[in-house]
Amino acid sequence: MITDIEVFYQPEGRLRMTMGDRSYVEVKPAWAAPLSQTGKYLVLLDGKDREIILITDPTKELKPETWSLLQNELQRRYLSVKIDKILNTKTIFGSTYWTVMTERGERDFVTQSLQENAQWLGPEHLLVIDVDGNRFELPDINALDEESKNHLFMTV
Repeated sequence: MITDIEVFYQPEGRLRMTMGDRSYVEVKPAWAAPLSQTGKYLVLLDGKDREIILITDPTKELKPETWSLLQNELQRRYLSVKIDKILNTKTIFGSTYWTVMTERGERDFVTQSLQENAQWLGPEHLLVIDVDGNRFELPDINALDEESKNHLFMTV
């Protein structure tokens, strides 16, 4: 167990960390392999996205209170929303602007480089990652209405 890591919010909303005799004023947790190794290989990054530490199995290696704080931050960072309908898409200079209806209501988001940020998880299952790292899922593209399919196929 890694016992010398202390994670806390100071001020509220800003995740900080001390590890041994080092302090980090901004810390971002990220999964090294979020799709293929779910729940394993947690990376803690500093404010400039440099790796501080790689934790192979955070559930076993971190104190429960530390893991709980990091889980909360990961849930915010890896928001995953199911898209029910694509209302509009527009691509300008390599950025795609989406307006979609999700299980949580209407959302607007932006993606860049769809070759990298649209990942097929199965023959009909598409994951789209926006510029903020939020994840939008289309679990079955065949279940979409015709207008949504047209927007999708013109974009991806």
